[in-house]
Amino acid sequence: MTNTRAVAAVDLGATSGRVMIGRVSQDTLELELVTRFPNGPVEREDGLHWDFDALYGHIVDGLAEAVRREPSIESIGIDSWAVDYGLLRGGELVAQPFHYRDSRSERGVAEVHEIVPFSELYERNGLQFLPFNTLYQYRVDERLADADSALLIPDLIAYLLTGTGVAERTNASTTGLLGVRSGEWDTDLADRLGIGAAALPSLVDPGSTIGMLRPELATRIGKDLPVIAVGSHDTASAVVAVPLSSPNSAYISCGTWGLVGVELAEPVLTDAAREANFTHELGVDGRYRFLHNVTGLWLLSETVRAWEAEDGAAIDLPELLDAASAVVSENALFDANDASLSAPGDMPARIAALLRAQGSPVPNDRPEFARMIVESIAAAFASAVRTAASLSGRELDSIHLVGGGSLNRLLCQATADRSGLPVLGGPVEATALGNVLVQARALGAAAGTLEDLRTFVARTHDPVRYDPR
Repeated sequence: MTNTRAVAAVDLGATSGRVMIGRVSQDTLELELVTRFPNGPVEREDGLHWDFDALYGHIVDGLAEAVRREPSIESIGIDSWAVDYGLLRGGELVAQPFHYRDSRSERGVAEVHEIVPFSELYERNGLQFLPFNTLYQYRVDERLADADSALLIPDLIAYLLTGTGVAERTNASTTGLLGVRSGEWDTDLADRLGIGAAALPSLVDPGSTIGMLRPELATRIGKDLPVIAVGSHDTASAVVAVPLSSPNSAYISCGTWGLVGVELAEPVLTDAAREANFTHELGVDGRYRFLHNVTGLWLLSETVRAWEAEDGAAIDLPELLDAASAVVSENALFDANDASLSAPGDMPARIAALLRAQGSPVPNDRPEFARMIVESIAAAFASAVRTAASLSGRELDSIHLVGGGSLNRLLCQATADRSGLPVLGGPVEATALGNVLVQARALGAAAGTLEDLRTFVARTHDPVRYDPR
């Protein structure tokens, strides 16, 4: 391939992380998986944490391997899940970052809402209520007052790589402390909540160069490289690579969570949007990701994990889903967003308890149970799409489902059936592709508007179409 440029993408999810090589030329947009490593909650004496030291070690090792394989790599970009952070004092990490599913934030919710009612919060930050949003975590974090800085996970990794501490704007918008209209820190809100300046680093936009690798890391990785800010919230990167077929397309970025929404140029700060719990997270190039968080494949993966523990053996997920697709009997649905399903644990038992509470029978076998889970997720997706259309005043004509969920044919078809709209599945690696594209554009290896980048994705990655039945 002539004139091919290469970058490294660090893409971190709530259950696994990857380092990938992205290659871009005039007619090519390709990814090569370098390494994949596990990620997940670790129970410690004071609560649920991430094993961040192990995560960071995997990232550095993965970057070294990426450079070994592709010496022409020109930069590094990092995206991850949102809201969680690490605290630094004297340049060192104070402790392993808390996991967003830790119960400590419940107290933070009560304390924050006593000071600032949720209706005012929504007017200021435009965020849906999620009990783990960063401002609730900050409110109860006693270590924050003694920290020099608080950095969200991708920013923390960038700091450890470069020595420069900043806050990338798309991810900063998930903290609850960024003004929805201004795109700047709401210092008045932070002051009222007793959240100090350490939590408000300098903001940068996607495409900005954060800094060069520290000398010792450049030696270890094998090359002196810049770290470029991408849409560091993984959904922001994913939405870059959604090949939206029209302005009236909805998107679903589906993995552990399903982020369901539309892209807007202006916020919709209505009472109806607040009551529907729709959020305004910033996207690349100043767009708004007007979306609702729906519990995604977390329900299925936790169920399978419980069954594997029960069996003492691995379950073949494609085989299970094929069997679920063949189920002809209709089972009752449950609320995929029910709060009782948010924490790790015995998911089949908790889903069964929900069904019994609503007077519905519990499926007898595992394919039926799995089919019911997928159909319940699809129903929640379809409901969120209809609400997004109503709140934004758009008559939607299609849904683009990207991420790992696009490999789940049963989920894609069920979403089409329940929404009445065609579903276009893929690309699977939308998040990493968006990460790569923002780096490539910053380096001059790709050009144009967000729409131009999406046209490039559509040209190089054919979606799978699911028509409603």
